[in-house]
Amino acid sequence: MTTEYSGTGDPARSLALLWRTRDRPHRKGRTDLTVDRIVRAAIDLADTDGLAALSMRRVAEHLGVGTMSLYTHIPGKGELLDVMLDTVYGEPDPEPAPTHGDWRATLTHIAHSTWARYLRHPWLLQVATTRPPLGPHVIARYEHELTAVEGIGLTDLEMDAVVTLLNSYVHGAVRGAVETAQAAARTGMTDDQWWHAHAPYLETVLDAHRYPTAARVGTAAGQEYGATTDPDRAFTFGLDRILDGVAALVATRHTTGGDPTTAPPGR
Repeated sequence: MTTEYSGTGDPARSLALLWRTRDRPHRKGRTDLTVDRIVRAAIDLADTDGLAALSMRRVAEHLGVGTMSLYTHIPGKGELLDVMLDTVYGEPDPEPAPTHGDWRATLTHIAHSTWARYLRHPWLLQVATTRPPLGPHVIARYEHELTAVEGIGLTDLEMDAVVTLLNSYVHGAVRGAVETAQAAARTGMTDDQWWHAHAPYLETVLDAHRYPTAARVGTAAGQEYGATTDPDRAFTFGLDRILDGVAALVATRHTTGGDPTTAPPGR
């Protein structure tokens, strides 16, 4: 559930922080306290305790400084959240990006990189980013995503739509993986343990004649996954289907000579 919204801070102050164009504070204070250190502490706090625990006071306590000392560097929580988001978007990808110019392989890499970012920082799911922080890392990421589909026959608006589709899919799909990880941590029981505890009792009450398809498919899935679902496998399956759709759209452009304006109706 969304609890915060990006882009709520003062625009001039947020952009100055995001692009580090704001002058260093002139008032006396701790010389070791910087924007980067404050933001890193805020990210660590959100990673550990969730976004609901984030406040300027808690960040100050985490750093061992007075709350007011933070305001000499960051005006408030809205601006802090924007810089937190841009910072995590600037983290290096776990795996190197493809270098052979294959748009599908590049989009696959981007999707898995985004998936991994959500798993590292589950609080990202609680931030609505329809008004994204316009920082250097967010914009660089958008440039990278668009470059993946540059020159394959799509219009500019279709390129943007493909990127939006990909990111929206990852955002929705990763929620199950995050919830699975959190459930195991908070209950002390893995999915495999939960399934084996419930499966014997389910077999005694499930009427296979009344629910034949659910019984057959559910049993096969449960035996395969050791759980009700496998978020990683479901993610990969769905991602492949989305990219199949993009490939079909690109193929229509090749059959019409690469001119998007001559694509078949409905495309």
